[in-house]
Amino acid sequence: GILNYSIMALIQLEKGVAEQPDMDWKQASTTYLEKAEEAKALMLRKNHDYGEAWRDMRVSSFTDLILQKLLRVKQIEDNHGKTLVSEGLEANYLDMINYSVFALIKFMETQESKA
Repeated sequence: GILNYSIMALIQLEKGVAEQPDMDWKQASTTYLEKAEEAKALMLRKNHDYGEAWRDMRVSSFTDLILQKLLRVKQIEDNHGKTLVSEGLEANYLDMINYSVFALIKFMETQESKA
């Protein structure tokens, strides 16, 4: 859910809002994968800088972080995209994508350990 919606939000930020479909399936798929790769590249850079500290976190912690980012996105939208100090919408969506990926990995690892 959050992962896919965040990727779609990044596309919408770049392309603008369309009242009617404005991309064919191939273009939409290509653009989606480009945004996913952008998020992955950010994740790899952050893992290089900070290590894999996320592996010690709980899924509920990622949920909290995602909710914080959602609230921040709402604030930015309420301010018509203006920020004084913090990162903009794109950075928040990229963070939500990566927090979602981390949560999914942790969830899958938990399920595998139960099997």
